Amino acid sequence: MNNGVVCEEKWRNTMGNIRPNYIKSLAGQLLEEHSDLFSTDFNQNKENVTKYTNIESKGIRNRVAGYIVRALRVKAIRKK
Repeated sequence: MNNGVVCEEKWRNTMGNIRPNYIKSLAGQLLEEHSDLFSTDFNQNKENVTKYTNIESKGIRNRVAGYIVRALRVKAIRKK
């Protein structure tokens, strides 16, 4: 049967990375409070995350900044 291939094709574009809730909630808070400061520029977002949070871990800071970039890109696509 060809159903498995069709299903696999269907889900290929919709599945993404799994991120912990604390990454998503922190990014959401930052976007609510400082939405005008964040953009799709990852490096600028890293600086802003460092500036407006007390995150000490570089890895978590990068994950939050990356999730903000992703969220803004998705938001821009959905507006179209």
